[in-house]
Amino acid sequence: MGLFTKKTESMGGTNTANPPATTPPPAQSPPFPREKEPPAPRPATPDPAAKPAASVEPLKPSERRQAPDRRKNTKSGRNRPEDERTRKFHELKAIIHRKLVEQLDMSKLSRDASEEMREQVHGAVVALCEEENPLLNYSERQRLAKEILDETFGLGPLESLLADENISDILINGPHQVYIERGGKLELTDVKFKDDAHLLHVIDKIVSPLGRRCDEVSPMVDARLKDGSRVNAIIPPLALDGPTMSIRRFGADPINWDDYIRFRTCAPEMVEFLKACVIAGLNILIVGGTGSGKTTLLNNLSAFIPEGERIVTIEDAAELQLRQPHVVRLETRPPNIEGKGRISIRDLLINALRMRPDRIVVGECRGGETLDMLQAMNTGHEGSMTTIHANTTRDAVQRVETMVMMSGFELPVKAIRQQFASAINLIVQAARLTGGPRKITNITEVQGMEGEVITMQDIFKYEQDGVNAEGKSYGRIVSTGVRPGFVDRLKSSGCFVDPDWFIPRDLVVDE
Repeated sequence: MGLFTKKTESMGGTNTANPPATTPPPAQSPPFPREKEPPAPRPATPDPAAKPAASVEPLKPSERRQAPDRRKNTKSGRNRPEDERTRKFHELKAIIHRKLVEQLDMSKLSRDASEEMREQVHGAVVALCEEENPLLNYSERQRLAKEILDETFGLGPLESLLADENISDILINGPHQVYIERGGKLELTDVKFKDDAHLLHVIDKIVSPLGRRCDEVSPMVDARLKDGSRVNAIIPPLALDGPTMSIRRFGADPINWDDYIRFRTCAPEMVEFLKACVIAGLNILIVGGTGSGKTTLLNNLSAFIPEGERIVTIEDAAELQLRQPHVVRLETRPPNIEGKGRISIRDLLINALRMRPDRIVVGECRGGETLDMLQAMNTGHEGSMTTIHANTTRDAVQRVETMVMMSGFELPVKAIRQQFASAINLIVQAARLTGGPRKITNITEVQGMEGEVITMQDIFKYEQDGVNAEGKSYGRIVSTGVRPGFVDRLKSSGCFVDPDWFIPRDLVVDE
């Protein structure tokens, strides 16, 4: 297939067309540089001025017990057998990877990641393993081949974690400490990178295809993986303990409303109610803390938007996966190496108003763009949605006030609240509770203003009853019995409204 550029003796003979030169050409640097062998120790030269051995007083028994035993492993662990095996393993992998780079057409390899190509590269790696160290057993050879394939076609040590669909977050605190979140709980893994350079290489493989960079000039970056997972990386000098990366997973099989009901995140009545609110064009604000599932909830709410409408999405790192046919996706751009050319969410939001959108969906408002979002909701773009960080619905109002003040306009607080009350119809609160379960804790109607206070009422809410023996919170999702004031609007939009939704009762009780 034209993959190999030259042959080696182990692959079936020498290359007669290109005889080896006296000095081999410089090879492309592998991601794992080969460690230098320590110099051989010089023989000790007797010192004429030193005291004879007989003049040294022997240690007392108590002193002998306290003296360090130099035959044992030192605190640094440099002489431990497992460290020595690890060093030799990485050294062998670097040698094989370098030879593989010399043999392969890397430009073709980067374009073709098919299964046939992987098998061809796997065969070449196994042959090189046999050439470099015939004493490797089968499991060691397969492990070495897998790691080299992961480095060549994927993201190295991260590939095994990305293949696990139960992992929701991957948190990398330097090359030797990788945590994951599984089932709402953090776990330390045995996954490690060789060093800072290895981790930086993986970060560069993630951000480079997106036209972004992460270096000393721009040490922070937001990016995404091919499956939509969100990536944030920060490197030295800002990160003191080495490159740090956080990956929020969005797998190939994302969470849907059936999963929400099965996991008791919400009640079926809540799903039907939210569907009617989206179809009727209510402006919805999703609030919650870090890791509460705001983006997933926004993505699922967006799925209810009718297909005949034009939707414009605006995000820092594109994560939303809308299935409607008429969607325009916009993504911010960081500044270039000269600090120019930055395009913010606010810039994109202002431009989106000129694109004739029916609905605007902003991934997250965290600054002055909040004022532009409220104005867009108040000027005919009904059914728009966005998210903000807040712990409660009441905190959300204060957060919006603060972010509007960041826009540079000195507006009185009452004017900001009036904008909020007229723009937002519904607030949906998401939360991650003690022990890891995620819940939709509040669906709240924004009624309007009374004096200088925004009035709101809960339609559905989650009431926590306690924490069980496993440290996991439990409680009930209830209907408060409040009938929202926009019910007639839902009916006029052709949406089904069941009066039983608003009967005060328990909808879901945790087991």
